[in-house]
Amino acid sequence: MTTELLFRTDPYLQAADARIVDHTPEGGLVVDRSVFYPTGGGQPGDSGVLDWDGGRMTIATTLRAEGGRVVLVPAEAMPMPPIGAPVRMLLDWTRRHRHMRVHTALHLLSVVIPLPVTGGQIGADRGRLDFDMPDPPGDPSVIEGVLNSLIARDLPVTEDWITDEELEANPGLVKTMSVRPPMGQGRVRLIRIGAGVDQIDLQPCGGTHVASTAEIGRVTIGKIENKGRQNRRVSIHLAD
Repeated sequence: MTTELLFRTDPYLQAADARIVDHTPEGGLVVDRSVFYPTGGGQPGDSGVLDWDGGRMTIATTLRAEGGRVVLVPAEAMPMPPIGAPVRMLLDWTRRHRHMRVHTALHLLSVVIPLPVTGGQIGADRGRLDFDMPDPPGDPSVIEGVLNSLIARDLPVTEDWITDEELEANPGLVKTMSVRPPMGQGRVRLIRIGAGVDQIDLQPCGGTHVASTAEIGRVTIGKIENKGRQNRRVSIHLAD
């Protein structure tokens, strides 16, 4: 069975009940529904706590498995809840929310630097995008100023869905060269920043995001690194 992705419908959900449906050979726990985001698309897997009758376990990270299943990875070896046991998932919200802020900020960075994205990574304090960029992008302080001006506009961040076929017919929606959008389920989730005439970005994404750009807070641009003949890495840092 596939795992119900609770974070997909409500990225602000911090706790939920679930049931253990399997144990993996590596010592992970497969759940029927998950408030924890599994590693993917450059966003780290969530951590937190799992409670059940007679036990409590720290979850170090969350992974994807075959068949659309989500696996919770314990921080240390210990007795696990049995298959079929009801459990309570408690998300490390502080860490997740920072991932959400960084992730949305990186979408905005791809607006400020409108070039193909060759890679990316999200952390709790910083994130980065790699661009297909033969020449240096110019003054980092200018990029930082434009990025923070977009954040300050307090634009809504919403989602929409299109079919796989609609995405294939609109390849310009895909900014990433190295990561394919999550396709194969019949429909693809789009993240929209802004609305109507104020829409500034629309791209496929399976990750978690804040509800408005102002929630990101101020960011700074780190060192711009040359990662190859036409590849440059631009890092951003949360100011708080």
